[in-house]
Amino acid sequence: MSQSISQKFTPISLLKFALPSMVMMMFMSCYTIVDGIFISRYLGSEALSAANIVYPVFNLLLAVGIMFATGGSAVVSKKLGEGKKEEAMEDFSFLTAVGVALSVLLMIATLLFHNQISLFLGSSERILDYCNAYLIYLVLFAPACMLQSLYQSFFVTAGKPRLGLVLTVIAGLANAFFDYFFLAVCGMEIEGAAIATGIGQMIPAVVGTVYFFFFKGELHFVPFHFHGATLKQSCFNGSSEMVSNLANAIITYLFNIILMRIAGENGVAAITIILYAQFLFNSLYLGFSIGVAPVIGFQYGAKNRDQLKSLYKICNCFVIASSVVIAFFSWLLSDGIASIFVQDRGETYVMASEGLRIFALSFLFSGFNIFSSSLFTALSDGKTSAIISFGRTCVFIILSLMILPNILGLTGVWLAIPVAEFLAVFVSVYYQWTKRKKYGYL
Repeated sequence: MSQSISQKFTPISLLKFALPSMVMMMFMSCYTIVDGIFISRYLGSEALSAANIVYPVFNLLLAVGIMFATGGSAVVSKKLGEGKKEEAMEDFSFLTAVGVALSVLLMIATLLFHNQISLFLGSSERILDYCNAYLIYLVLFAPACMLQSLYQSFFVTAGKPRLGLVLTVIAGLANAFFDYFFLAVCGMEIEGAAIATGIGQMIPAVVGTVYFFFFKGELHFVPFHFHGATLKQSCFNGSSEMVSNLANAIITYLFNIILMRIAGENGVAAITIILYAQFLFNSLYLGFSIGVAPVIGFQYGAKNRDQLKSLYKICNCFVIASSVVIAFFSWLLSDGIASIFVQDRGETYVMASEGLRIFALSFLFSGFNIFSSSLFTALSDGKTSAIISFGRTCVFIILSLMILPNILGLTGVWLAIPVAEFLAVFVSVYYQWTKRKKYGYL
């Protein structure tokens, strides 16, 4: 077994191990953010609104990919910790094939019904062409997006987190370059941004596939059979992460509908900018959780309770301390973040900067909730993980969006996620405390 996830970790060595996954996830989040910057600057706020309106389809694809990535990684790393290497590689190969097959089905369905999907998600006739163009070209790269999501976790499980980081950085730079080339140089419309994102996704997808086929490391592709139990366990383990991303799709939809009613296209553009900031900062914790999950899963499978306790303490200390720092800087830099997307100081800029200052409160709590859900995924307790994730990303936010805007108007929209994250902390603390003896991490 690679020493990467079986070694004894100190705070510094664990952060160094998780750092590639953290940077990798932040670069992945930058795909969408870079698209937003170029779309807003070269095509305007209406095009930016359109990209956000159809983004729930992309959330659905990511939900499936991250479910197989995190849930499958927990299954595979646990078997590696138990010394069942051949079973682990078969499971990895099988789950990758299933993920790709599902991405192809989603691609076909979207291409057939793109117009109906855009209208259902809240597009007005004014921006319908933008919505359809972005959606069609983005979904053509669905298999590449799926493979990238899978490989970002399985590179860590294979003991190659730096390879995943390098590929993601190259992909992010390629995405930014082609965004500029297609929109600024070639003068393409919104489809240019979607193609640039797809090219970025192709790089880790293609290189990762070559690596797992031809480099016989700790984890590589092998012949496999249909494993119903593995599929069920992976879906169950990763259900919280899937719920989280599906909820993102629902929440984005609700934000768009509410803001279209309250503030029109400018309001949708403003929430797009704010959600980009959330996507970027929360990706840090998602990357950290992806990085440490195989380590936790391995130590749990190996029944090394002392190391499990140490890992648990290190993770919670990092998450709590960094949350304060991120919340402060997101509040402090709210005007600067808004100005990246909007050149003039008009209505979209004012709403985005004011909203982000309120929204920054959510970063005090989101990291702890993300790690709490991931902790139980790594321990193969998908039920508890799903409860935390579902409460955080669906129940509390939907309730907040249904209540607060009716009382506080636009301010209530910005407060919805901070209130939901705060309420979810109580659920996370409850389960971390009540499950401590069962799993032995405290």
